[in-house]
Amino acid sequence: MKSILLASLLVIAGVSHADPTTLASTNSNIPTSEKEFLDHMEGADKTKVLAQFGQPSNSDDLVADSGKVIASVWHYHNLNTDDKGAVYQTTELDFVGDKVVMIVFMNNDGTAPEPSNSEEPQNEAPASEVSSSMSDI
Repeated sequence: MKSILLASLLVIAGVSHADPTTLASTNSNIPTSEKEFLDHMEGADKTKVLAQFGQPSNSDDLVADSGKVIASVWHYHNLNTDDKGAVYQTTELDFVGDKVVMIVFMNNDGTAPEPSNSEEPQNEAPASEVSSSMSDI
């Protein structure tokens, strides 16, 4: 699974590199409105992100056998706004190496939703079937 994720991120990285001279010539403050944020952040490095926003609220690293971090996913909360001024709950920055390769704006907290008690998972047997099969053990 890690190999598939790595391959996907590397393909994206090859397609979406920003010109570093453009990033260097821009204002040091990164805007938080969605479209301007995308323009300024694509290809930005981790140092620039940390200087502007500090440590992410959540992060996950893909580490090679050598111990080197190959890719990272960082989440920030209530950072960006859409064109109408509504705040996105979570902004996800995906890095390959130290460069941003993908940005995702989410209207949730960035975690997987917990299944509610009122809905049964689609791929599992109903509770009545599970309890009857458990009694057979």
